[in-house]
Amino acid sequence: MAHLNIGSLIFDDLDQVDLTGPHEVLSRLPDSTWKIYAKTMAPARDMKGLRILPDALLEEAPQLDVLHVPGGFGVDAAMADPVILEWVRRQAMGAQAVFTVCTGALLLGATGLLRGKRATTHWASHHMLPIFGATAVNERVVEDGKFVTAAGVTSGFDGALHLAAKLRGTEVAQGIQLYMQYDPRPPFDSGTPETAPAALVASTRAAMASVLERREKAVRAVAAAFT
Repeated sequence: MAHLNIGSLIFDDLDQVDLTGPHEVLSRLPDSTWKIYAKTMAPARDMKGLRILPDALLEEAPQLDVLHVPGGFGVDAAMADPVILEWVRRQAMGAQAVFTVCTGALLLGATGLLRGKRATTHWASHHMLPIFGATAVNERVVEDGKFVTAAGVTSGFDGALHLAAKLRGTEVAQGIQLYMQYDPRPPFDSGTPETAPAALVASTRAAMASVLERREKAVRAVAAAFT
């Protein structure tokens, strides 16, 4: 069994569940090491102010076997950061597996590596994937070659378990799921636009309108640079 070097990228205004959910799963893989990498050693603040410390700088990372890219509001700025983009591109090209959660798929898309690939992301940003040449698939987890993309936030648990099975086998992934007692039974069936009340979907879209408008401008600006 070959040792796995797993690394996560962090940046300000990430969604911490996109990071910590997969960490709960993938950090339990046998014969593996997980580290968090960032552009600086300053604590990154998630969208709600939670501070997260990196283990090392981007340039200190070895070639990773598994690259994990979370999402969050901070993706907009990260897409425009040439240092972050080049690191993600280089690591993704050499990695055995690349795993994104939520809008982390847009950050990966900004490298050009999702062109011609099937992928998913958070439902509110789903329509932006084709701007990067990806085929948007309305599924919770999508695998295309070495790329595994998970939809919004909590989908990271599902994607990580999918990846765990891919890397270490179904029995290992099932054992991790059992240890976590991951058996979700939400009190409401409103976790997707298809199942949530129409009025709730409309009000949520309206509340996110300015964020999505700003993000789409960022996506189009980055995409224009390599098309």
